[in-house]
Amino acid sequence: MRPWVLLSVAASLDGYIDDASAQRLLLSNSADFDRVDQVRAESDAILIGAQTLRADNPRLLVNSAERRADRVSAGKPEYPVKITVTASGELDPELRFWHTGGDKLVYTSDAGAATLGDRLAGLAEVIALGPELALSALLDDLGERGIHRLMVEGGTGMHTGFLAADLVDEIRLAIAPILVGDPAAPRFVGPAQFPGGAQRRLRLAGVEQLGDVAVLKYLVGDADEPVR
Repeated sequence: MRPWVLLSVAASLDGYIDDASAQRLLLSNSADFDRVDQVRAESDAILIGAQTLRADNPRLLVNSAERRADRVSAGKPEYPVKITVTASGELDPELRFWHTGGDKLVYTSDAGAATLGDRLAGLAEVIALGPELALSALLDDLGERGIHRLMVEGGTGMHTGFLAADLVDEIRLAIAPILVGDPAAPRFVGPAQFPGGAQRRLRLAGVEQLGDVAVLKYLVGDADEPVR
C-alpha cells in the first residue's frame, strides 16, 4: 500500500517559495518552523528533490528532542527516513543531509545510478527505478518498505511532479505576508497538466493562524487523513 503523501510548503502571497538571491528567503516564523518540526515527527519519511538538496544543503531533521523521544517510545526510529530524488545522479557526499539523522534513500534512474556509482557507499541506499524515474514506482517501493506517511518538502520540481501525477493526498501550505514578484525566483509549482485542471477544487480541511503566517490544509482526493 502506498504511503499517504503530504506536500509541505511555505510560499509568499504571490506564490513564490524563495527569491532569486544567494541567501535563502525565510518565509516562515518561529511558530511555523515548530509546526513543520511536528509534521516531520509524525512522518515516516521526508523527501526533497536533489536540486533543493544542492541549493539549501539542509539537514532535514526533527529538531525537538522531546518529539524524537516520543517517536522512540512509540517504537519508531528516532528520525524519519530521509529521501532524495535525482535524475542526473549528481550528488555531493559532503552535504549535511548524509551525515545527520537516520536512514537515507536515493531514488534515481538506471543512468543516474551509473553516474552516482559508489559515491554514497556507506551513506545511503541507492534505488534505481529503471530507465525512467517514475514517482509512482517510488511510492510503491516505499509502501513495500513500510512507509505509511511521506512528507514532501520540495522543491518546485517535486511538488509539480507529485501533483501532476495525481499522487498527493494532502497539502499544508503556509502563506507568508510578503510579495516577491521576481520571475527568476522559484514558485510552489511549475507549469503542468494537473488532473482536472482549473475545474478541480481541493477540499479545505483546516486554517490555522501562526503569528503573521496562515497555514492552509487541503485534502486532494476523496480520502480523509488516516488516524495516526
